[in-house]
Amino acid sequence: MLNRDKIRIVEDFPKKGIHFIDITTLLNDATTFHKVFDILLDQAKSVNPDVIVAMEARGFIFAPSIALALNIPFVPIRKKGKLPYKTYSESYELEYGTAEIEIHQDAIEKNKKVLIFDDILASGGTAAAAIKLVNNFTPQFVNLLFLMEIPELQGREKLSGYDIQIAIN
Repeated sequence: MLNRDKIRIVEDFPKKGIHFIDITTLLNDATTFHKVFDILLDQAKSVNPDVIVAMEARGFIFAPSIALALNIPFVPIRKKGKLPYKTYSESYELEYGTAEIEIHQDAIEKNKKVLIFDDILASGGTAAAAIKLVNNFTPQFVNLLFLMEIPELQGREKLSGYDIQIAIN
């Protein structure tokens, strides 16, 4: 695990009272970016998934490359209205409002081992909605991988019963 020294916190973004975790500072440091990718890849390998699923937008920075390195499919989960084919949809609450995400109805074969990746585990709303979407495909199991966690928001409580891995303390 790495520590958070390469991460910038932006106060009151996108609205007052939110402490936004800006990972662009990590991405701008090639050595740290590579170290983080290697940690994420090792954690993904330990799960031995058949498919990796990630949420836009920042989940798309790491997950497709992890999928390529593991030679498995990458499946995007996008905001409502962004996918062109028939979708399953799920609403959820954020720390600062509500949102809805979707996945294509033919995205994952039944009985697959699924790894869901997202950059930040905050309130757990996005990940819980992603799990509901993935459960439409009757997976063999679902594991969760995050770049970072904000423990104060108690997102793990919404995800009890699932294996959760965090790359950066």
